[in-house]
Amino acid sequence: MTRQSLGEVYERADIYEAVYRARRKDYRAEAAEAVALARQAGGPGASSLLDVACGNGPHLRYFREEFAHVEGIDVSEDMVRLARRNLPGVPVHQGDMENFRLDSAFDVITCMFSSVGYLSTAAELTASMRTFARHLNPGGVIVLEPWYFPDEFVPGQIMSTLATEEDRTISRISHATRKGDFAQVVAHYLVADSATGVQHFIDSHDLALFTREEYETAFAHAGCSVTYHPRGPRVGMFVATLDTGSPARDAAWHTV
Repeated sequence: MTRQSLGEVYERADIYEAVYRARRKDYRAEAAEAVALARQAGGPGASSLLDVACGNGPHLRYFREEFAHVEGIDVSEDMVRLARRNLPGVPVHQGDMENFRLDSAFDVITCMFSSVGYLSTAAELTASMRTFARHLNPGGVIVLEPWYFPDEFVPGQIMSTLATEEDRTISRISHATRKGDFAQVVAHYLVADSATGVQHFIDSHDLALFTREEYETAFAHAGCSVTYHPRGPRVGMFVATLDTGSPARDAAWHTV
């Protein structure tokens, strides 16, 4: 996964943050759900967490209330800077989910907000899950929010958001279509700033429509046992536990 694949707005982190603040996305509830699933799978003793693709840190803000030690990692320099500003004292690293290397291992690794959809192939998905596994303590847990499965994605979705702040108004309108094994989301942004005037830019990105079986295979290759938790009309959650006796797990661990 490259920074370019994320779309322009992800490198304009202040705009991204303003849009999702206006949507009143319930990060606290999402974080609480992830924590509950992790503790259900791995037990109540987990004390450390790594949030992969942490963005500007909205879930990390609440994860740190539940764990003695939390860290984040994101591919975007701009997001990393913003997360560090938002969460003083929380280590936030820059790195790609496919191949990052940290010196620490964690009891829980999360990957929220369907960020895994920015991977392009099943091979990249497998590489990412192996990277996650290399950074888990024995018996550790991965909680992953996938993007839509192919049979769940409905083309033609339109979304609109208006974010009004003190000296700036942002309008975002998006349209999603199906392009082979990807959902293509094209968003138009109008940004009106009291100092710089009105700017327009288009943010386009392709999100991979991996099958449930492709996710499960990726976890298996990483030495994990996985369960899928449906959430009605919403995208569900995968919860994977590292199998300490698995040859795949041992191979992944010793390559750190």
